[in-house]
Amino acid sequence: MLNKLYMSSEEFTFLPRIAEEKKKLGNDQYKAQNYQNALKLYTDAISLCPDSAAYYGNRAACYMMLLNYNSALTDARNAIRIDPSFEKAYVRVAKCCLALGDIIGTEQAVKTVAELNAQSTALSAEQRAAQKLRLLETTVQTNYDSKSYRNVVYYLDGALKIAPASIRYRLLKAECLAYLGRCDEALDIAVGVMKLDSTSADAIYVRGLCLYYTDNLEKGILHFERALTLDPDHHKSKQMRSKCKQLKEMKENGNMLFKSGRYREAHVIYTDALKIDEQNKDINSKLLYNRALVNTRIGALREAVADCSRVLELNAQYLKALLLRARCHNDLEKFEEAVADYETALNLEKTTEIKRLLRDAKFALKKSKRKDYYKILGVGRNSSEDEIKKAYRKKALVHHPDRHANSSAEERKEEELKFKEVGEAYAILSDARKKARYDSGQDIEEQEQADFDPNQMFRSFFQYQNGRNASFNFEF
Repeated sequence: MLNKLYMSSEEFTFLPRIAEEKKKLGNDQYKAQNYQNALKLYTDAISLCPDSAAYYGNRAACYMMLLNYNSALTDARNAIRIDPSFEKAYVRVAKCCLALGDIIGTEQAVKTVAELNAQSTALSAEQRAAQKLRLLETTVQTNYDSKSYRNVVYYLDGALKIAPASIRYRLLKAECLAYLGRCDEALDIAVGVMKLDSTSADAIYVRGLCLYYTDNLEKGILHFERALTLDPDHHKSKQMRSKCKQLKEMKENGNMLFKSGRYREAHVIYTDALKIDEQNKDINSKLLYNRALVNTRIGALREAVADCSRVLELNAQYLKALLLRARCHNDLEKFEEAVADYETALNLEKTTEIKRLLRDAKFALKKSKRKDYYKILGVGRNSSEDEIKKAYRKKALVHHPDRHANSSAEERKEEELKFKEVGEAYAILSDARKKARYDSGQDIEEQEQADFDPNQMFRSFFQYQNGRNASFNFEF
C-alpha cells in the first residue's frame, strides 16, 4: 500500500484517477472472465485507494468467481466496514456464508438486506437454500447419532451442493466414509483440507481415523495426539487415541499368548478385543483369523470354521482365512466344502501349493463317497488279518439270510444287502493287493464287484475254517 504521508497534494489527488482506471480495466477483464487478471487490477486499485468500498466489493465478486469464498467474505466485510449501507456487499456476504455452510451468517446478511431494501429479492434463493440447509443439518445429525453413516454421506452430498466450500461438511463426510471402510476417499478429502490448512485438527483426526481403520494403529495414535496438541479439547481424538491404544495392547498380548502356547488365554483376549469396535473390519478380520487359529489348536474345529466364515464376510479376499477354513473342513471330513474353498482360493492365487491341496481334497472327497469297508466290518484301518477274519465271521453270521428267513420281506431284503456288503468288505480287506489299492484310494473294478457272490464267499470262508472236506450245517 502506498504511503500517503510522503505524497504531495498533486500526487494525492492523482491517485483516485489511477485507481478508478485500474478498476475499469479490472471490470473489462472480469467481463471477459479473465478473473486472475481482474483480481490483480482490483488489488492495485485497493492499494491506491484502500477506503473504497466499491473496490473491495468488486474484488469480492472476483474471488467468488475463483471459488475463494473466504477471501471474498473478508473483502465483502471490509466493504461493509467502509460503507455500512452497501447492499451489494451484504448480498456477497450472504452468498459466501452460504457457500461456506455458515447458515447463521447467511440469515443475518439476508435480514440486513431486507432492512436496507424491503423490496429487494436479491437473496430470495439464498434464503430458501439456507432453510433447506438447516433441515439437512438436522437430518445429518439424526443419522450420525444413530450411526447410519451411509445416510449421512447421502445427505451431506446434498448439503455440499448448496455449500460446496464447507470444510465442516467435507470433513464430516470424510469421517463417515472412514467408518464405512472407504478410507481412500476419506483420505483424499482430509489431505485436500490439510493443503488449505495444515493446522486443521479435524482433518488430522480424519487422517488418523483412516490409519486406524486400515490397521495402522501406531501412526493413528500419532495423528490423534497431533490433533490434541492443536486442540486439547478435541473429544473425538481423545476417544480414538484411547481405543487405538487399547486395541494395540490387546492384539500384542493375544499374539504373545498364542506364540507361548497359552491358547485359551489368547482366545479370551481376542474375544474381548473384538468387542472394542465392530466397525473396524480390517482389524476385526485379523482378530477373528487369529482366534480361528487358536480354535484349531484347542480342537474347536467347528468354531474355527465359524470364525473363518465371519472373516470372509468382512473380506472375501482373505486368502489365509479361506485356506484355514478349507483345512478345518477337511479335518471335519466335510470334503465337498473343503474342495469348494480350495477352488475359491485357487481363483485368488494360483500357486503350486494350493493346486496340490485342491487335488488332495478332491481325492479325499472321492474316497469318502466309496463304501467304508472298515466301518462295515467294524474294524480299524490297522487291524490284523486275524482281526479282519474274526470280524467277518461275526458279521456274516449276524446278517446271513437264513437267520432272517421268518422276517418280513423288507427286513430280509435289508439283511441280504448287509450280508452282501460284509462279504464285499472281506473280499477286499482279506486280499493284500486289493486292500492296498483300496487304502490308496484307487477304484476297485466295477466288473469285479458286480461278479461278487456273497454266498460263495461265506461257504468258502467257513469250509476253509473247518477243513476243506468237512461238511457242516449252521444253526441260526
